[in-house]
Amino acid sequence: MRALAAGLTAATLCQSPALADEAMAERLDAVIDRWVSSERIVGLTAIVARDGEVIYHRNAGHADRETGRPVTDDTIFRLASMTKAMTSATALALVEEGRLSLDDTVAEWLPYFTPALPDGRVPDITVRQLMTHTSGLSYPFFEPDADPSIYGHLPAGLERSEGTLEDAMRTIAGAPLFYEPGTEWRYSVSTDVLGAVIEAASGMTLPDAIDRYVTGPLGMSETAFVAVDAERLATAYRDGPARAERLDDGDMIPVGVSVWPSRTLDPSAWPSGGGGMSGTARDYLRFLEAIRNGGAPILSEESAKMLTSHQIGDLRALSEGPGWGHGLGAAVLLDPEAAGSPQSEGTWAWGGVLGTHWFVDPAEDLTVLVMTNTSVAGVIGAFPAEFRDAVYGVDALSTN
Repeated sequence: MRALAAGLTAATLCQSPALADEAMAERLDAVIDRWVSSERIVGLTAIVARDGEVIYHRNAGHADRETGRPVTDDTIFRLASMTKAMTSATALALVEEGRLSLDDTVAEWLPYFTPALPDGRVPDITVRQLMTHTSGLSYPFFEPDADPSIYGHLPAGLERSEGTLEDAMRTIAGAPLFYEPGTEWRYSVSTDVLGAVIEAASGMTLPDAIDRYVTGPLGMSETAFVAVDAERLATAYRDGPARAERLDDGDMIPVGVSVWPSRTLDPSAWPSGGGGMSGTARDYLRFLEAIRNGGAPILSEESAKMLTSHQIGDLRALSEGPGWGHGLGAAVLLDPEAAGSPQSEGTWAWGGVLGTHWFVDPAEDLTVLVMTNTSVAGVIGAFPAEFRDAVYGVDALSTN
């Protein structure tokens, strides 16, 4: 893999290199052309960097198909769950300052947050369990047996926003937990709860805390809970029978949840640490590269390692498919063969349900970031797998 870097010229994080690896570029172009021309992906920005140097960078398709507005480097995408890693990094920064501990219980910071198990017992939930998605919480739309009368109204950070962050957390705390904390891994609203803990521990609003500890130091001026420029915001789309369809407020996306794309333009919306931010690809690359390089200037090397290394023992991150574990802020590849992936053991990755995904392969010094405006084709299924395999130059192995 390292031989692919031969002949590359230097590039900044926000610029394409003068000469990229032609074979890889051809493979990636073919994948993008196929998906964009079919209109299954409406628009995207894709960046591949090796050891901090951009070796592939392309904008394709439309930020808004109906008006013909193209995707550019300035296009702002809804990050959805790609927000989670930045929220987790903020929590770790507070841990480093001694203002928060991973072993603190949530109730120490949010006395009202004491959800019970179905049998009535009220277990402790720790900050660590929130960050590893082992807290007893889940996303109800991923729970086929969840009673809609109990769980159907729970906030997930994608819906029309009503009330404050505390209001949302009180609603979540009022529903039974799905399992005993620490005994299972389930993708969940835990990072939204973590956002409320961050507010209590820092004495700041969550947007101000993330700006103070993450986006500010990294110069990520285009990443925020309210899109910094509505005219640059990509229009949201969802998978359709033949081509992607425009996604309007209240529409349901293929994972079975209704979303409000306008939420990212609403300054009154409660800040979802699990899915509420928007930003540009060039901004998010700064964050990934900072963590890949050991955390500076936002985290220590130890904290960056905990964010991106396996932290859940024998449990597995089931939403990612076989072979994946989880750190304090990302999924971690433990068994490439089981996952059917060409990525190296130790690769860390995540995505956002509105159409974005990324992975970092430390063994190959690779950072791969793809932002689309199409849910869920941009993050789940054939397109991300084809893009991944084109990076490595292998035939399709899996669609995990």
